Amino acid sequence: MDDEIRKRLRWVQLYEELGNAGIVCLRCGISRPTLRKWWSRYQKYGQDGLQEESRRPKSSPTRKVQPAHEQLIADLRKRKLGHRRIQNELKRLHDISLSTATIHKVLERLKKPLLKHNRAFRKQVIRYSRPTPGDRVQMDVCKIAPGMYQYTAIDDCTRYKVLRLYSRRTANNTMDFLDAVMEEMPFAIQRIQTDRGREFFATKFQERLLEWGIKFRPIKPASPHLNGKVERSQRTDLDEFYSTVDLKDSQLSDLLAEWQHYYNWDRPHSSLEGKTPVERLSELADKALLWEEVAAKFDSSKERIQEQNYRDELALKKLKRCP
Repeated sequence: MDDEIRKRLRWVQLYEELGNAGIVCLRCGISRPTLRKWWSRYQKYGQDGLQEESRRPKSSPTRKVQPAHEQLIADLRKRKLGHRRIQNELKRLHDISLSTATIHKVLERLKKPLLKHNRAFRKQVIRYSRPTPGDRVQMDVCKIAPGMYQYTAIDDCTRYKVLRLYSRRTANNTMDFLDAVMEEMPFAIQRIQTDRGREFFATKFQERLLEWGIKFRPIKPASPHLNGKVERSQRTDLDEFYSTVDLKDSQLSDLLAEWQHYYNWDRPHSSLEGKTPVERLSELADKALLWEEVAAKFDSSKERIQEQNYRDELALKKLKRCP
């Protein structure tokens, strides 16, 4: 028996002895309604009636988080998604808007532990962001499944991206994807940055970039952090898009196009202070160059067809410096 129950039992027993509610209330420092409540409960249920009852309402028609919402949050957590990604997925898949604080409270109520990511130690990298849209577009290819490769291009400044699915990683598919990027990116592109995959070092691909006045800047081998924005973007695609669709769906390309639109127009980014890529682009639209300005800044004498082998490329650079 806890102290509160003992106290209430003493009030009831004192009232039974004296039979005067005014004296009992004065001596115990309580009001008549309080004494009346516990006396009636004691008469009806005995000592068990002296326990405090739950004050939770039997129904909450205006409750923001319904049990169905809690189940959706629990299901999304099974995909190892954090609070912000759960918030995005609730909006995208179910048109439910909840704050990250509300989602956090639900996860605590469901006793869901915090996510733990065991990451290998790596040297601290200073991240950068280009100042103008189109200054640098990172491009990469991600294998989704056997016979399914996603080509991704993302702008370093605004995080605006273009996606396509192909059955193989080939120079022809790279050329087709480049055409799509040129058509769908809403600004002029100054540089394209890729890894050293063969599909990006085809002569016709580099010649097309030279023709359009776009600089080709492949990164060093074993340096994926230099292409970090497109790498993280592809991780997001795997976690949030491909985990919710059937890879054998005949409409997968259309679903990917819908995801691309959602990513660019509706999905907030923490790296952009909660803004979407389109909102970021609208803020910096006056800084984006026109294609005529990009062509004027392009110096063809400083550009050439580059070698995929990094050692050969360094050797050619040394020969070029020799008088």
